[in-house]
Amino acid sequence: MITMTLEYASIYTLPRDMWNREHGSSKSMENQSVEPRTTHLVLHYINYRRLYLLCFFSLFIILTAEATEYIVLPAPGDEFGVSVAGEDVQIVEDTIEPYWHFLLWLAIMNILSVVDILVLPAKFLFAIIGFRIVDKRNVLDNPSRDNIYAYIKTNPGTCFSDVVKSTDLNKGTVRYHIQVLESQNKIESYKDGGKIRYFQNNSMYNEKEKKVLVTFQSTMKQRIVLEILNGKCNTNVALTRKIGISKGTVSQHMKNLKDTGLIEEIMRGRGIIYRINNSYKNIVERYR
Repeated sequence: MITMTLEYASIYTLPRDMWNREHGSSKSMENQSVEPRTTHLVLHYINYRRLYLLCFFSLFIILTAEATEYIVLPAPGDEFGVSVAGEDVQIVEDTIEPYWHFLLWLAIMNILSVVDILVLPAKFLFAIIGFRIVDKRNVLDNPSRDNIYAYIKTNPGTCFSDVVKSTDLNKGTVRYHIQVLESQNKIESYKDGGKIRYFQNNSMYNEKEKKVLVTFQSTMKQRIVLEILNGKCNTNVALTRKIGISKGTVSQHMKNLKDTGLIEEIMRGRGIIYRINNSYKNIVERYR
């Protein structure tokens, strides 16, 4: 608020009788006395800032919505179990994984992340004392082991004694290298009666192929099978004359071939003839 003071001369005339009473004589109007008079004018300055704040809060109070409970509903296409275009909706049971599954997975990942750190010092230690950890990456770095693997690869179905003869290594060394190759899944063993046969382990051979390859490890059995396949010698007598072995030896080999399923017997009159089993015929022709 601002107060302003203005001073000005105010001229006024006193009535005659009042003048005579006060001054005791009469004077003309020209001799009227002029007295200065001070008047105070007060101008009020309004504080507009307070007025603005008052108006704002008044408007805010008026426009403030009353507290109300709102319910938000999803769109029709987002509702659980409700079709959008009339299609069939099948609700599948939800499965909630417990929180400890996540913790277990996290712990396993942390353990695996430090495996290399734990194994690396062991590798250095074995290298210092002259040992080496064998894995799939270096399993064939040993020349003797590589030769054994190459022989088994080129002679599928070979036995332990044949590997020893082909490598000129002692049995203990051959046995050790074969065990290493098996542990690293480079080769696999196959039982043939009382013998153990070895194959390259790359799922290259099925069961029937293994039987044929093992059979062909015997030169005599292979020749008998091929003679029967050619159709020229399909009886005991013919095989005895062609191959030059006794009937008892032929009968023994034929029994083994029938047990494996490669050969079938067919009665013709009073005699017996042999033929290749149809399920093995293509395999025999492939590895003949």
